[in-house]
Amino acid sequence: MCGAPVQGQGLEGVDVTKETVIQGVVTSGGAPVPSAYVRLLDGTGEFTAEVQTSATGQFRFFAAPGEWTLRALSRQGNGETTVAVAQGVNETELALA
Repeated sequence: MCGAPVQGQGLEGVDVTKETVIQGVVTSGGAPVPSAYVRLLDGTGEFTAEVQTSATGQFRFFAAPGEWTLRALSRQGNGETTVAVAQGVNETELALA
């Protein structure tokens, strides 16, 4: 069982002018992938955090501005993307291969 927080909830109460949020959807063939694991790796490739996607494939991390790698692991396949994020809300799609 994953101890990750529930994904897909709103950002009510979060001051996005002071936070760096990386969020998006894991997809396969354009369809959202529920229950995929998304790992957040820092600029050196070190593991930082992991969450499980919501029923609609959504994930979210709170991180520092900079370059991050997102890696998705699922029975439907794996995917990876590198994102450069700034303070505020940063949206991305992570497609499985």
